[in-house]
Amino acid sequence: MKFNKIQRSWAMYSWAKSVYSLVISTVVFPIYYEAITTSADSTSVFFLGRYWENTVIYSYTIAASYLVISLISPFLGALADYYKRRKFLLVLFLFIGGISTSLMWVLTSSNIALALFLSFTASIGFAGSYIFYNSYLPIIAPKEQHDSLSGFGFSMGYFGSALLLIFCLVMITYPEFFGIADQTMATRFSFLITGLWWLVFGLAAVRIFPIDEPKKIGDFQSLFRNSFEGLFTVFQETRKEKFLKLFLSGFFWFSTGMQTIILLAAIFGAKVIGLDSNQLIGSILIIQFVAIFGVYMFTRLSKRRTNIFALLVGIIIWLLLCMAAYFVQNANQFYVVAGFLGLVLGAVQSLSRSTYSKMLPKTEDHSTYFSFYDVMEKLATTVGMFSIGILEWLTGDLRNSALALSLFFAIGLVQILRLQSFYKKSATEAV
Repeated sequence: MKFNKIQRSWAMYSWAKSVYSLVISTVVFPIYYEAITTSADSTSVFFLGRYWENTVIYSYTIAASYLVISLISPFLGALADYYKRRKFLLVLFLFIGGISTSLMWVLTSSNIALALFLSFTASIGFAGSYIFYNSYLPIIAPKEQHDSLSGFGFSMGYFGSALLLIFCLVMITYPEFFGIADQTMATRFSFLITGLWWLVFGLAAVRIFPIDEPKKIGDFQSLFRNSFEGLFTVFQETRKEKFLKLFLSGFFWFSTGMQTIILLAAIFGAKVIGLDSNQLIGSILIIQFVAIFGVYMFTRLSKRRTNIFALLVGIIIWLLLCMAAYFVQNANQFYVVAGFLGLVLGAVQSLSRSTYSKMLPKTEDHSTYFSFYDVMEKLATTVGMFSIGILEWLTGDLRNSALALSLFFAIGLVQILRLQSFYKKSATEAV
């Protein structure tokens, strides 16, 4: 399918911001963080006046960032819609995330507190910009293009982030070729490059987005009053839409599993399976390239059947993967699980976004509606990361997280099955 200039630019922002998700959230930074917080006799980190297990406090930090975004995003969405500041707020969070990521190049074992703080702010920037990025989908494309354009965006993100990860891997493996002192310094430079990639490509993409016609904001009292009035109006409308409510309920539960796995996959491989950094990065690259094919395959499946049917298939595969991960013992088994994970990783995320977009009523409050979608996703991440942190603290074994996450997918599966049942009874045309 051909896309116009604005739609291609929209997909290009995914190319820009997805490097944070891969290099920082998933691969290089978690491995580096594990290395600088691990000594011969301890994996403890001193933070906020006490010692924490390194992965536990990292989980809590990321969870806290998503909790903050989930609390403020409805207000931000309403503000963007009422005052027409969608593009401005997207760029603001782009700068917060890109600059925080770039500053990670200064991190060493002597400033772990700064590492956690920058992880927090970079995550805020990534999650915040995503609210407004997603809200452009129903604005720039008709419903019949939502699945294909959403999938195209995810595919661009996977391809671009994989390219940068490969470059970072070569730089870390052969630092002398790039005139860098050692692998540690090369790893730190990869954080700087990732932040600049996000900023440069992100700003170039956003420049093409539809131009806002902003309203005058006035005083702070009217700012909060008008934004909250808009938020309350959309909230009331959302409560009336039973399909939206049921979808968001299911989305919350399977997103709890998905987002937690995305953030902890590399740490699980290193800490539980004992994979070295090259094995971990290799497995993540497998996931990235398989994910491009998975997005295409599930988009085709949704066209042949329905979005709901394709989502059900994806969630079932996620559920089975969680159960299988509990029994993984070596690198080869981890690679197999990684391959199947890639098949559904972007596919379920892409279809979730486009399915929700199709369900929206006729409205101009796209940012506000997508802020509720974003709240569900971020609260899901918060619940997942806190749950895994507490579970590891209680049991001392991160492996148990695989079984815990399967429960979240099971609940989400039940909710989407209920949604499918409602559609069969009352919808004349399935989503």
